[in-house]
Amino acid sequence: MPHHVVAGALVGPQGVLLAHRSPNRRYYPDCWDFPGGHIEPDESAAKALARELREEIGVDATITGAPALRFVENETADDGLVLQLWIVTNWGGEPANLATDEHDDLRWVDAHDVPSLDLAHPSYLAFLAEALRPTSGS
Repeated sequence: MPHHVVAGALVGPQGVLLAHRSPNRRYYPDCWDFPGGHIEPDESAAKALARELREEIGVDATITGAPALRFVENETADDGLVLQLWIVTNWGGEPANLATDEHDDLRWVDAHDVPSLDLAHPSYLAFLAEALRPTSGS
């Protein structure tokens, strides 16, 4: 059974919030990722993301609509991954690293920073380029 994971890209005036995964993590060690985690049994993906953001970075986020990115790796394997990633623009609280066993840093990054980062997944580069694209009127 694959791992069903949710993540949130908090996007605001400072850019997007990324979490640096600790080098000792089993999956995607020592790279930049989005806060999030596993979906618990009988929990919707949106509720799981709201819970994970509260637990990991201490924000109360509003999760609506469909994920902006979904990818699947080895879906039928025990170590497979199904990731759903939302763009989150509505939250309360100031993000702080409450999951120091998982992340050793949190950082707001802008579009200029992204190409120099070691990202957890190759699809994040295009996703971040789109998420951080200036909107008209900015």
